[in-house]
Amino acid sequence: MSVPAQPSSRRSALRRMGGLALLLQAPTQLLAGPGLASIVAVRIWPAQDYTRITIESDRPLVARHSLVTGPDRLVIDVDDLDLSPGLRELLGKVRPDDPFIEGLRVGQNQPRVVRIVLDLKQAVAPQVFTLQPVAAYKHRLVLDLYPVQERDPLLVLIREKEAAERAAAQSVHDALGELIAKLDKPESTAPTRPLPAASAPERLPAASAPPVVAQTPAPAPLPPPSMTKQQLDRLIVIALDPGHGGEDPGAVGPSGLKEKDVVLAIGLKLRDRLDKHPNIRVMMTRDADFFVPLHERVRKARRVQADLFVSLHADAFFTPQARGASVFALSDGAASSAAARWMANKENAADMIGGVNTKVRDASVLRTLLDLSTTAQIKDSLKLGGEVLGQISRVGKLHKPRVEQAGFAVLKAPDIPSILVETAFISNPEEEAKLNSEAYQAQLVEAIATGISRYFAKNPPLARNRSLT
Repeated sequence: MSVPAQPSSRRSALRRMGGLALLLQAPTQLLAGPGLASIVAVRIWPAQDYTRITIESDRPLVARHSLVTGPDRLVIDVDDLDLSPGLRELLGKVRPDDPFIEGLRVGQNQPRVVRIVLDLKQAVAPQVFTLQPVAAYKHRLVLDLYPVQERDPLLVLIREKEAAERAAAQSVHDALGELIAKLDKPESTAPTRPLPAASAPERLPAASAPPVVAQTPAPAPLPPPSMTKQQLDRLIVIALDPGHGGEDPGAVGPSGLKEKDVVLAIGLKLRDRLDKHPNIRVMMTRDADFFVPLHERVRKARRVQADLFVSLHADAFFTPQARGASVFALSDGAASSAAARWMANKENAADMIGGVNTKVRDASVLRTLLDLSTTAQIKDSLKLGGEVLGQISRVGKLHKPRVEQAGFAVLKAPDIPSILVETAFISNPEEEAKLNSEAYQAQLVEAIATGISRYFAKNPPLARNRSLT
């Protein structure tokens, strides 16, 4: 005889059935075995400076890597991971124009170990590290692919100047050649009238041959000019620094406009505007969507011996009412206002979000060097900031009528006048729309360029000993 099930046993059975139903409905990535991580997202950020691969997961990942030659490959083994659709997404994220990655393969090398193989276009010096959860990100495994030999940024600027001078000279030369050819071209002769009919042929004088005009050949192309030391000393180098980038979006406006995108657009337009001057060349700390650590932005400016450093940002605040542009310089003490101190703290946190490899040995040395900012640098920065702020005031509303000061890490080059321009409040719906407008961006570019020009008119840069090698 069967015994009726007790109420407690019936409840236990129902709980077990409910748990099974929930498991059957769960996403595949949540069904990983015990101790296995689940992939949240994968991203690839290609750039000429370096390419970054980020694997975001719900728990820390441990990875080992090795380089293989013939052909060049980077092999990464990631522990406690199963091959999942999320990881396979990496395959479709490799761009044809990536300077470092030719192709990518992912496979289950061993149980609980996934192998990622990168086919490389050139030899790389990889950095592999992990980041703790911060802001909207969970745990991140980061693979940075750096070139074995870093490009000389000053040499790049010199070559750009040579190419621009060569193109301008060739244009004048070609125009002169066309003018000579037009002047030497013989005039067309009038048509000959038909002879009148006659019974006997009339003896006509021999027709004179048209005058022979010696054709002057068009001038030959000019040889490439060689940059002399005197020309190089007169070269003005401006470092433009579009803030944030890559893993760090910066502030995000009400409609979704990202600070990193709008300041990059403004920076590229400003570079083109400044490069029109024959004696100015612009070095950009980033010219695409990738992350650059704060100390690296300053190092780039110092490597090209920049005469100025201009960092571009777009404000955000807790309330959408805040509005207006601002210009900041470095402070050698306390910030000039509580708002300036808050802004500096917010911008200085970019490294945490963007993802800095704290194991790089020279990072602490660079930070120490950047603390040696001079009074002269701050004085010149205030002059530059005043000129730029005066021009921006013609474009729109200012948040503060004077140059603010605070301890911005990105302004700490001890020998380069440096300012940070907050172009507008991206958190304000009206100003977000303006920042997304081509017309407003053009006005900002013209204002900043004019401010820089006025600064140099009053403070001519000294000739520097720049090496051609």
